[in-house]
Amino acid sequence: MKPFVQPAVLLVLGLVAGAATLLAPGAELRFGLMAATGGFLAAASLVALRDIWRIWRVQNTFQAAFSLIQHDPAPCFCTDDDGAIVLQNAAADRRFGERLGLPMARAIASVLPNAAAVVFRQETALGRRPSAHEVIVTPRGTVRLAAHRLNGGVIWRLDDLADANSRQGEWIGLPMMVVSHNDTVLSMNSAMRDVLGRRATTLEDVFPEQPLVAGRRSSLSGADGKIEVIPIVVPSKDGRREVYAVPGLSEPPAASVAARAFESLPVALLHISADGEVQASNYHAQKLLGVEPGTTGPMSQFVENLGRPVSDWVADTLAERVPNRSEVARAKQRRDETFLQISLSRIVDGTGPSLLAVLHDATELKTLEQQFVQSQKMQAIGELAGGVAHDFNNLLTAITGHCDLLLLRHDQGDQDYADLMQINQNANRAASLVGQLLAFSRKQTLEPEVLDLADSIGELTHLLNRLVGEKIKLTLSNDPELLPIRADRRQLDQVIMNLVVNARDAMPDGGEVRVETRMVHLTAPMSRDQAIVPKGSYVTIRVRDHGHGVSPDKLNRIFEPFFTTKRTGEGTGLGLSMAYGIVKQTGGYIFVDSVLGSGTTFTIYIPAHLKSGEGPTVELIESNTSELIETANEGRPGVVLLVEDEAPVRAFASRALRLRGYTVMEAGSAEEALETLSDTGLEVDLFVTDVIMPGMDGPSWVRKALKDRPGTKVVFVSGYADDAMAEGSMSVPGSVFLPKPFSLVDLTETVRQQLH
Repeated sequence: MKPFVQPAVLLVLGLVAGAATLLAPGAELRFGLMAATGGFLAAASLVALRDIWRIWRVQNTFQAAFSLIQHDPAPCFCTDDDGAIVLQNAAADRRFGERLGLPMARAIASVLPNAAAVVFRQETALGRRPSAHEVIVTPRGTVRLAAHRLNGGVIWRLDDLADANSRQGEWIGLPMMVVSHNDTVLSMNSAMRDVLGRRATTLEDVFPEQPLVAGRRSSLSGADGKIEVIPIVVPSKDGRREVYAVPGLSEPPAASVAARAFESLPVALLHISADGEVQASNYHAQKLLGVEPGTTGPMSQFVENLGRPVSDWVADTLAERVPNRSEVARAKQRRDETFLQISLSRIVDGTGPSLLAVLHDATELKTLEQQFVQSQKMQAIGELAGGVAHDFNNLLTAITGHCDLLLLRHDQGDQDYADLMQINQNANRAASLVGQLLAFSRKQTLEPEVLDLADSIGELTHLLNRLVGEKIKLTLSNDPELLPIRADRRQLDQVIMNLVVNARDAMPDGGEVRVETRMVHLTAPMSRDQAIVPKGSYVTIRVRDHGHGVSPDKLNRIFEPFFTTKRTGEGTGLGLSMAYGIVKQTGGYIFVDSVLGSGTTFTIYIPAHLKSGEGPTVELIESNTSELIETANEGRPGVVLLVEDEAPVRAFASRALRLRGYTVMEAGSAEEALETLSDTGLEVDLFVTDVIMPGMDGPSWVRKALKDRPGTKVVFVSGYADDAMAEGSMSVPGSVFLPKPFSLVDLTETVRQQLH
């Protein structure tokens, strides 16, 4: 930093005045010159003292700040309270020369024509907040002026936003410009200015045909008319893009501007001949494709198209049989799976037609797309599984129900008894498989309750030890700080058993299965796979094995129904899909990590139960699986209206209820039920109705019937848990829900409880 006014000038003037005193002829003149000498010397002393004081003050005020900015590559200035520049760094010296003592607006006027207005706006903003900045588009480019208020002054920083891009563009020697996210031209290099012969303000000024497609031949509005070029677009930070105008490429001559641009552009490029051979590739393409420099050959040697053969695509583009559009292909010579978005553009020059290929890494985009497709497929499979399971539940209800009716007429000594029991047992096994499908599709009826997970797993320990066998060591580890959870105990036990059995099967030669519970508090949402786990408190269950692991290509299908990594005949492929569905329906999340040769870990997140006093939202009837013959035969007779669109289910249910002494009226639809009830003299004690039927659904017709028959009890039946939770069924007073498939005992006991 230099003094602001040189006191030496005043000192010299004082000495000159003193010398003149000696030569002056008259006393009065000598006296006047002596007074002037004293005044100059006093002024010099005062100016020197002022400069020393100001230097001391600046050094104390800006010393810490100057240590930060002195090596900054951008020009920086420090101004005092009066707005005068008191310090500037080396970059400012090189860019502007010495500007000490000048106002900030005057110092940078060569860069900003409206510098005074910009500086005024910044100083006004500093009156309200400690820092301010403004981006200004100038004829020479785009700059950012930032100001930071300090005690006693301001630090200013002038940053050329397009500086790096401009330098690169000048080095390549190719027309280039930088555009913003809204297509405003921020800067352009000298080559682009020479081609245009003017200053462009928007992308459309340069390329009238919009939208601009990278890699596709386009017309540039030059000073001498339209010029055919191939635009190359390179994304940059803050939404900006670098747009390069590449001339037509034939076989790359060593000294041409086109060849130099081909090698230097920061984007992957291939030059393909008329017979589909890759003749040249630049550094970025070689890196993206995983090939050595100078590698040539058919395009199909480098990539494989995900839709049609690459050779057909190249031939069609050369023959102009297809429009120019990008395709996604896979790099064949990379060890890792890399997907590329490739744009082919036909070029015609003196040597005939050829192609320019522009390559972009689309691996992340393709991965996201695959994850989305996978989630859509899982949802579709779930809907299909739920629909199939719903129909099977109706069939199984009829099979098991009629089997129960037959068992009522056959005792254990009957020769048909064993066959009937086989039918009954296999129907129950089928019902269990249907339950797993419903669990995957999240349509199974759950009976949630508040649980202490440590106690639940403790009670399950004996059964888990029996499941893993003698070769496997089962280790349990519970966090003592676990909060309670709200879940269906039976279903959660089934999830844990399925995961433990899966871990056991992964270690045929023995090993250790660890079941761990931990309390996890997420302070921010956790994003993993296709799921986002909201912040909050979670109880985690981790089941870990040290088995053979699962390969990555199979891992993303691990929760699909009927998909299994086991050999044929060793598994149904429903265990993990069932676990997935139950956890999802409980409001939790399940994730899997696996490394081939190291083992697999399943982690479940279940929200902690933080509220007390909550019970199940829908009253559910616990199925009694005791022996059929021992059911209570006595019951107060009553009149039941049975509404069921499935004839086999209706036939079984009506016979079962009549055997228990009830008077049963049947209807195959809601409309038929309402017509039956139109007889006002008919007394009905209970409605038993399916929820989903053609035409009017169960809750709708029941609400209409209850207007004339208030207080009538209702039993809703369905194979969907969604029906139990539906707003329509929950809004019906005095109603309960019985899930399909149900047995004779389930039905008659439910009816008895409702009527009594």
